Amino acid sequence: MGVKFLWSLLADYSQIYQDIHFRDSKLLVDGSNLAHHLYHRANLDLNHGGEYLAFQTKVQAFFTTLENCRIKAYVVLDGCSGGRDIKPDTRMDCIGTLLQKIPRALIGKKVGIFPRFMSTVFEQTLSNNKVDLVRCFGKADGQLAALAREWCCPVLSGDTDFYIYDLPEGVLPLKHFQWDSEETSQARSDIPCKLYTTSSFCNAFKIDRQLLPLFASFANDYIILQRIDWDQFLPADRNRKSKNAAHLEDLLSWLQARTDQTTEDILSALMVFPDMSQQAQTEVQMAMLEYRLPSSSLRGIFTEGTAPSLPAEMLSWVPEWVRASLARGDLEANILDCDILLNRRKILRIQVESSDLQSSNLTSRPIRRVMYGLLLGRGRLRLDSLPQVDPAVRLQVCLETLGVEEETLEGVQAHLRLPVAVTCYWLRRANPEPRLLKALLMVMVQGELTRRTGGTTGGHHYTIHTTQQLPDRVMAHSFNQWQACLYDASQLNLLLCKPLPEPHFAWLYQGRLVHRRQKQLQEREPEDIVQDDQFRTLYMRLLGVVIQPDPWANRRAGGPEGQLRASMEHLHLNTLNEEEEEELGGAAGLDQGSDRPRVTVRTRFRTKDRKDRSRNPELGRKQEREGWG
Repeated sequence: MGVKFLWSLLADYSQIYQDIHFRDSKLLVDGSNLAHHLYHRANLDLNHGGEYLAFQTKVQAFFTTLENCRIKAYVVLDGCSGGRDIKPDTRMDCIGTLLQKIPRALIGKKVGIFPRFMSTVFEQTLSNNKVDLVRCFGKADGQLAALAREWCCPVLSGDTDFYIYDLPEGVLPLKHFQWDSEETSQARSDIPCKLYTTSSFCNAFKIDRQLLPLFASFANDYIILQRIDWDQFLPADRNRKSKNAAHLEDLLSWLQARTDQTTEDILSALMVFPDMSQQAQTEVQMAMLEYRLPSSSLRGIFTEGTAPSLPAEMLSWVPEWVRASLARGDLEANILDCDILLNRRKILRIQVESSDLQSSNLTSRPIRRVMYGLLLGRGRLRLDSLPQVDPAVRLQVCLETLGVEEETLEGVQAHLRLPVAVTCYWLRRANPEPRLLKALLMVMVQGELTRRTGGTTGGHHYTIHTTQQLPDRVMAHSFNQWQACLYDASQLNLLLCKPLPEPHFAWLYQGRLVHRRQKQLQEREPEDIVQDDQFRTLYMRLLGVVIQPDPWANRRAGGPEGQLRASMEHLHLNTLNEEEEEELGGAAGLDQGSDRPRVTVRTRFRTKDRKDRSRNPELGRKQEREGWG
């Protein structure tokens, strides 16, 4: 979360930073922060679903630069959410804030809603480039800072929480880390950057180092901080230097006058301020504990491959193979979500889509329900023994969830089978307009052909345009549905120990390009837009697979297939008969007349459309095939 407005304060105190040239060192990297920073600095698309290929190129360039400067990077990622680290109300407030920004995104403004596969592409790129990577269980800040202290190396981050931890080698702020201005002298390369240390901060403001956690904790209680009449406590002749963060400068001046007092004495002195109830004081004390560094469990993961310990409340839920896979980054954080395991609740990500449409996350809900069933042990397949289950069974669970038979995917390259199966699922569940399917397959095929030829910059060729292209609301919603389905299906595939090969996500979808292709398809066919034999062959092969009739319409009731289907019904948590409560963030997420997101959605899956299709399978197949020739 960071210390609110600290960046604004330090902008007026540039002498706190030391200019250095960094090279020949270990470097601990706040991976989650770096991913967002690189995507933002590259000025990539936020409103059409993402530009993943161009982002992959940027990530590769960053770590190549580190290697050139003989900087050994160790990347640490945040883990699951929903435990004790972040309160649900806080998370929902953040989602509510983003929801209110979506109308601006729909007219082309960048509002900080990052594309769904940004983190996935970041992690996959690091893995492919052999960058050391581990994931914590929960927020990574404390563990990362503890290892930085143990290894005596700096932390690279844009999170101001690291400005409070006692780190011997300090912090290299991302905004001042000029990796794309690499300098070389006498055959040695280095990176110009700035170094922050707590000692330089404390010297500038003349406060005791031990008071920094108190400063950070109280600074984040912004409402109370603004209400304080600081003039009654501070010298009349004092001149403020900061205009944008005057309240922080006032707090530091107040603390400066109390350097001879203990933290407990200062907490007692805070009670004279308005609104400082006993509860508020307790919350400040609890927040201060976040800056006490634990003994790091990360070194064992980096050096020996051991999995860190779990929070006590999760030990009984998570088998060893899941712990190890998560720590290595083989499984994504959202799979092992404390909210699912402990609270039976899931807060979903939002995307840029019109608020008068249902959340695009609803399309992929049946996929998530299978994953929930596996995680919670409600079915014949058990989480603790999944790696030992027959691979054919695990594959069938994945494909049956998506409504695709294995034979359907014959002739499709292995790494394209999951996205193609997801596209079949999306076609039947979301009923997209025909041009959208064609545009999506065109971009998928172009990405695959570029990947085969070793291209690395094709994303820029495909996505840079001379005029601004605003997202079409219906088109954006439909493609968001596809990304939601692909994301949840890929999570299920990982949990099932990859019965289908993991796709090359960076090459599958380029947001502005797929929107542009849809516009072009209003007048021409795909083979007229891209006149290439390889393109035509692969495009027609994938299109033929996707528009095949639903293979489950005439399934036999008995035999092994029927038994598997019975198991699937358990995994679906009785999706045809029971209601599910799932907390959603997304389109249609705000109640009229309320500034809080409507996050609890109850729905039955036996909708009229599905009833009609089940009663008349041929009608459903006709609807699905219509217009795809």
